[in-house]
Amino acid sequence: MLIEFEKGNIPVVAQAPIKVFYGDKVVGEYSADLLVDGKVIVEIKAAAKLAPENEAQLLNCLKATDVEVGLLLNFGPKPEIKRKAFDNFRKK
Repeated sequence: MLIEFEKGNIPVVAQAPIKVFYGDKVVGEYSADLLVDGKVIVEIKAAAKLAPENEAQLLNCLKATDVEVGLLLNFGPKPEIKRKAFDNFRKK
């Protein structure tokens, strides 16, 4: 997937460190599987089925970072895609 993004000249970083905030204070760092153009967190799974915990983890990452959009991709027996969004206005 990373190679295809690079072939398309789409900026992407694998295992991208993202600052985690509590209010206005940086409290830690999260490592996203892929960070696309600094705007989309992509989490990649290879499980029989996506679990609610996977979606909750992605949503929590969106809430705690300045990234607003996330994709959860599962390359298990039946491919699954989930999109989550949490705008920065609601984080203030």
